[in-house]
Amino acid sequence: MLTREQKEARTGQRARVIWFYGLSGSGKSTLANALERRLHAEGFFTALLDGDNVRSGLNKNLGFSDEDRAENIRRIGEVSRLFVQAGTIVINSFITPLRSYREATREILGEDLIEVYVRCSFEKCAERDVKGLYAKSKAGELPEFTGRDSSFEEPENPDLTVDTERKKVEENLDEVYRFILSKIRPPA
Repeated sequence: MLTREQKEARTGQRARVIWFYGLSGSGKSTLANALERRLHAEGFFTALLDGDNVRSGLNKNLGFSDEDRAENIRRIGEVSRLFVQAGTIVINSFITPLRSYREATREILGEDLIEVYVRCSFEKCAERDVKGLYAKSKAGELPEFTGRDSSFEEPENPDLTVDTERKKVEENLDEVYRFILSKIRPPA
């Protein structure tokens, strides 16, 4: 079998997992998509995983209980590890609400994981309500909604924190890009 190093040499990059997490509506997917477009334009080989594409296939049998959420994140971590072994930069966008989920992900991915906490208050996310989830939650249609019925634990030491409530998408994207560039470029 070809090694990860051989695959990274072919693509001219170091494989990593850039994991965006935060409340629903915080801007995780917006940043993840923008980062993927920027990296692609520069010739990097990437894969993007988010709640929509993972829960419609791989994890469609999982609900939103604490046990199912933990299994959802575990599976994503394992799939991400496979992509990294194939030399791919993986960009993930998942709420990942509990520290224990993030710790489990770190155990799977080790140094290949770059955690990016997308900070935005519950109130601002509810105001944005991009997918109408906050309105459904308020109406009682979405039990176990993160931030209201199910907790979101603030991270203690993410690799990077971006604030989408106070900064524009372009500013946050530039900050993420500058931060990860040295971690995905091959050593000189």
